[in-house]
Amino acid sequence: MTDSIPPAEGATPALAQWFAAKAQHPDALVFFRMGDFFELFFNDAERAAPVLDIAVAHRGEHRGQPVPMAGVPVHAWEAYLARLIRAGFRVAVCDQMETPEQAKARKASTLRREVVRVVTPSTVTEDGLLEATRPAWLLALAEAGDGFACAWLDVSTGGFETMALPKAELGALLARLEPVEAVAERDLAELPDLLHRLPGRIAHRVKPRDPARLLREAFGVATLEGFGIFTEAELAAAAQALSYVRETQAGALPRLDPPRPQAGAAGTLALDAATRRSLEILRDQRGGDQATLFGAVNATLTAAGARELAGRLSAPLAEAAAVSARHDAVSFLLGAEATRSALRSALKGAPDMARALARLALDRFAPRDLAALLAGLRVAAAARDAIAAAALPAPPLMAQAAETLNLDPALEEEFGRALNLQKLPARLEDGGVIAPGYDGELDALRRLRDGGRDAIAALQQDLAQAWGIASVKIRHHQQFGFLAEVPAAPAEKLLRASPIPPGQPLSPIHRQTMANAVRFTCAALAELDRKVAEAGDRAAARERACVAHLKRLALAQGSAIADAARALAEIDVHAASATLAAEGGWCRPALTERAEFCIVAGRHPVVEVMQKRARGASFVPNDCDLSPGRRLCLLTGPNMAGKSTWLRQNALMVVLAQAGMFVPAQSARIGLVDRLFSRVGGGDDIAGGRSTFMVEMAETAAILNQATSRSLVVLDEVGRGTATWDGLAIAWAVLEALHDRIRCRAIFATHFHELTALAGRLPDVALASMKVREWRGEVVFQHLVGPGASERSWGVHVARLAGVPRPVLARANQVLQALEARARGGGPDTLAEELPLFAQRVSAPPRPLSPIEAALAEMDLDALSPREAQEALYRLKALSAEVDAAQQENPVAAPGDTVV
Repeated sequence: MTDSIPPAEGATPALAQWFAAKAQHPDALVFFRMGDFFELFFNDAERAAPVLDIAVAHRGEHRGQPVPMAGVPVHAWEAYLARLIRAGFRVAVCDQMETPEQAKARKASTLRREVVRVVTPSTVTEDGLLEATRPAWLLALAEAGDGFACAWLDVSTGGFETMALPKAELGALLARLEPVEAVAERDLAELPDLLHRLPGRIAHRVKPRDPARLLREAFGVATLEGFGIFTEAELAAAAQALSYVRETQAGALPRLDPPRPQAGAAGTLALDAATRRSLEILRDQRGGDQATLFGAVNATLTAAGARELAGRLSAPLAEAAAVSARHDAVSFLLGAEATRSALRSALKGAPDMARALARLALDRFAPRDLAALLAGLRVAAAARDAIAAAALPAPPLMAQAAETLNLDPALEEEFGRALNLQKLPARLEDGGVIAPGYDGELDALRRLRDGGRDAIAALQQDLAQAWGIASVKIRHHQQFGFLAEVPAAPAEKLLRASPIPPGQPLSPIHRQTMANAVRFTCAALAELDRKVAEAGDRAAARERACVAHLKRLALAQGSAIADAARALAEIDVHAASATLAAEGGWCRPALTERAEFCIVAGRHPVVEVMQKRARGASFVPNDCDLSPGRRLCLLTGPNMAGKSTWLRQNALMVVLAQAGMFVPAQSARIGLVDRLFSRVGGGDDIAGGRSTFMVEMAETAAILNQATSRSLVVLDEVGRGTATWDGLAIAWAVLEALHDRIRCRAIFATHFHELTALAGRLPDVALASMKVREWRGEVVFQHLVGPGASERSWGVHVARLAGVPRPVLARANQVLQALEARARGGGPDTLAEELPLFAQRVSAPPRPLSPIEAALAEMDLDALSPREAQEALYRLKALSAEVDAAQQENPVAAPGDTVV
């Protein structure tokens, strides 16, 4: 692979343009437009080819060496571009800025090409490059004393927000936003902690000299006070983000909302990265979104609604009034079934107006974006009418949304008259975007252009008669215009002796010889070509003017359209939440300012959905009461009994409730939570050089340092990753700190049964356990939470379920009995006395299966029909009788027949 680019000296005119583009953007791949292809040259081609799964060829020579080249067709370039962006590349698009005719008119040896944009993960606008249900946040960082100032914007929708926060809170913000790209000053960008947390390469920026002025000019205002109160560092971060976007868009700016300052994390439920990872709110451990809270509750019908839902789940509110307003909207739609049905019917298939508007603002739009705006305007009108027609008055959020949807009807009418929806082309260049009857001048030019086609057909007939060749066809060539194409055999006669004297309008003039045909022109064909081309060019120019008029109308009301798009997204979320509540038996949570948490018959929203999808099984509901006097629940019980599910489901109740949704329970009363901490499950951090126990302790330390009396803490098996007594000591001290110092609501799951002794010493500790039944020697997990402590952990039973060999299980039971006896004070002083060092070290050979066991092993229980199952029972009964008879004849048991 070529490591560097050769010098530009001696390059051809076209290649010289490539060198100039590469010099402007050395860290990007250059997509260089050459006709119907975007070409990559030199090491750009060699780096991109493996990602794009294309071959590297060679095109000409430069300085005596072949030029490596790889190309992708223009019509399919988005698919190839998506691969490069996902692989972490930046791509500079160097497009043709003129037609061959224009280059010829100015006597240039090659077309003029310029970089029109730099495509990066945060500045893409094409649907094929964007994730429909997630914003593509660009995050900018600036230093602010002992903390950071952050600004994040989404080019595809126009969202723009800022925040100043302590350094310790940056990880939580990154986990919340999941930015696809980041920019920062060089010193910040090279901090190891940020490099580990932020995605991809961090673009280096120079601190702007006058960020306030840059922002004022960008938004056309004399002061920023109308947008809110910003710190100097916030302005610097916002200006960095803005200048980066402008640089990647070749000086242009997309339509952006004015920046909105957020007052730290005070208004939202604080969720750190470990808690988000533990609860799998937006993404699961493997990076997918199906087995997540978002995947389970996403009943929205639009892409914008899904993004709004993801934003709410990622940043639940921490203010009772704002949460209650959302609950009021859901309650209204839950009770007004006809209104909810009308809204969801209107929203079904609604377009993504916000992203269509963004492409329009960047002049990067297609006809479908104009159609999307028209469809969105119609959906807005239908949604507004549905809310107005409701039998009961709409609550404030719904009324505000209806008012926001009250757009200028003249815009919808103008777009409806203008767009040719019946035959809308894929590209603006294809023509036919504007409907007949909208513009009289365009209609006249089209008639002239289309009449020229009739004249071409007539001229083709004339040429066939004059040349004596019936198979002559008039075709259009991009470079030569209209040409008469004649098969090779009759063309030879025409070349030898023309039936029309030279100088006559129909006299043939040879243009091009191909393998199977010869192309001719004549004076009459050239004149007709000129007239038709002029009519077609004028019609195309007039249509472009009509499209530009529609674009101006839309952008003039861009803010109102963007507000309407947000209102539709919010309505979609409220209606989806009401649908979930109606179909799943979810209830409205009662939010209070007191430190309480009482869930009756709660269910895990994700596990319940996954069970229904997999096998239609029902979920076992459970209560949870963390009221004053019992605010700290100490949970014991075996693995596989459902502890982790119950821990997570109660944490997710808080996320759902404070996001403004109903919850899967019979009833719920929740005191407003300021910070939610969940440490369920574990894992190491290989990249960071941290063991599983180190990660556990770091997350536990974050909880003990940041939790308040209004927090909810969910902890699972603290101290399990070290020696037994060390782990017990740590778990003991953490439990006391949660109870005595922090005084928060908490669920503390543990296998250290010694901790249950604290229930008598700590007044707010309540014991709970996962219920288990033993039946015929088997352990049955009931998945029920009940009062009291668990008597055993049943770890050996779980090991048997996992397939641990029988001799190992037998030995484990011996060790377990000895340990339990010693703990009760009834066993030997040392395990060695009870369990000699080599007593059972040699594994006994596995005993042969009995006839009954062999028959059971061969059965596929899931595949048996009722009749086959009955027959199988009869066979087993007969085998049992045979075994009983054999034992009566030979009562001495064979060694190893005892089953542990």
